[in-house]
Amino acid sequence: MRYISAYLLASLGGNSDLKADDLKKILSSVGIDSDVENINNVVASLQGKNMEEIFAEGMTRIASVPSEGAPAASSAAPAAAAADTKAAKKEEPKEESDDDMGFGLFD
Repeated sequence: MRYISAYLLASLGGNSDLKADDLKKILSSVGIDSDVENINNVVASLQGKNMEEIFAEGMTRIASVPSEGAPAASSAAPAAAAADTKAAKKEEPKEESDDDMGFGLFD
């Protein structure tokens, strides 16, 4: 993510011909060590592409991802929670004595 973010930051700044050294410089300016192989992969895959088109394509991919949970798993959770509550009520810890055994904090 950091490499993509650096690439987007540089391209938003007006640099349309980014190189791996440009990304290294951005990342090192904020104290991040960079991996040359990852930087080269990002530069190669995004070189010459329009950022608006990439964002639009990404939004259509995100829209196709299912976002609902499994109904069977969510219906079993309340029953398990009720059983845990009953068990907790039965096993209440013994209350400790409030006796200070003759030693007061402010005596």
